[in-house]
Amino acid sequence: MHKKGLFALSPLMVFIALYLVTSIVARDFSKVPVTVAFMVSSIYAVAVTGGQPLRARIEGYSRGASTGNLLLMLWIFVMAGAFAQSAKEMGSIDATVNLTLSVLPGNMLLPGLFLAACFISLSIGTSVGTIVALVPIAAGLAHTTGSSAPMMTAVVVGGAFFGDNLSFISDTTIAATTTQGCRQSDKFRVNLFIVAPAALVILAVYFFLGRGMHAPAAIPQVEFVKVIPYLAVLVMAVFGINVMAVLTAGIALTGVIGMATGSYGVFGWAEAMSTGIKGMGELIIITMMAGGLLEIVRMNGGTDYIISQLTKHVGSKRGAEFSIAALVSLTNVCTANNTVAIITVGGIARQIGDRFGVDNRKSASILDTFSCLVQGIIPYGAQMLMAAGLAELNPLEILPWLYYPLAIGVSAILSIIFRFPKRYS
Repeated sequence: MHKKGLFALSPLMVFIALYLVTSIVARDFSKVPVTVAFMVSSIYAVAVTGGQPLRARIEGYSRGASTGNLLLMLWIFVMAGAFAQSAKEMGSIDATVNLTLSVLPGNMLLPGLFLAACFISLSIGTSVGTIVALVPIAAGLAHTTGSSAPMMTAVVVGGAFFGDNLSFISDTTIAATTTQGCRQSDKFRVNLFIVAPAALVILAVYFFLGRGMHAPAAIPQVEFVKVIPYLAVLVMAVFGINVMAVLTAGIALTGVIGMATGSYGVFGWAEAMSTGIKGMGELIIITMMAGGLLEIVRMNGGTDYIISQLTKHVGSKRGAEFSIAALVSLTNVCTANNTVAIITVGGIARQIGDRFGVDNRKSASILDTFSCLVQGIIPYGAQMLMAAGLAELNPLEILPWLYYPLAIGVSAILSIIFRFPKRYS
């Protein structure tokens, strides 16, 4: 059983070797595209599966790549891409940045910058987008105020992961809730209970560290109407409206407001949506190949082997939750992508949760929070590389100041140990 289990897992080992080991050797995580790593490991998985004709193996792979939950995730990705890009093209990100900067308390720059990053990331659903929008501002503020550029950059990166973890249109939220079979609004409530204490503690830390700093005096005029699509999506999602209906309404609002303000015409709006959908192409392909690969692993007994090994000494919900946390964290270290990590292990996590009676809303929160913890502190992740590039820093300079990702990790561990929130534990 041991040898058979390890052999069944060999496609995942091939993927890790191709992506992680090769990237470390090349000292560049962009050298081996994750799509290519999944493609090669998928071909290997189909090739080494025995006892069935080739056609049956390919059908098994295709079945895994087209489950109902997976296809629902893909439709949400398509809608989220169309909404995010059409909002961006009409100037919603700039308007949101200016709005948040305009309401910053003048003598509370650090906590204000953190809150700005939290609000923007929660609104637009992407940590990378938040970093692109705010890190140049943070770097400029560090220069003008004589503050530490790595610290200011880390404040933005931390706040960016607040929304990456909680936003209703974040890739990680979509992946976590879809694989665990729960609603975004339910997962949001559970997740907020877990990370809110961490956010408040870090906010207090920034109040202390930021005494004497001042926010910029010259801020561009705020176009409030362009913030409406983000606010509308946020409010509708909080009230538990179906995510597809929420995104449809958001897309319609971007069209109406974008054309009313002259940001684009009908064809410009359509082009923006098309660009957003195309931007989700790689993630969609990764999701389908990961689903197919994991179905082959399951067919060969690999999933059962992972679960039996992870839960060998587990006899409680607490142990099961720690197993899920360890599984997604390790996968995230290997893939350097929190969405891919959740997609890769989401099905296994759900089986572990079902076996030990873990609430699927708590399981989704654990997946999302621990993936954001790891993604927020690995120096070779896309967010850290982007932030370092924009601020002209080495990622390792930012690392010591990354308080928020570590804080949500501590808070998530405590939520498992002390069983909170009680209703979902």
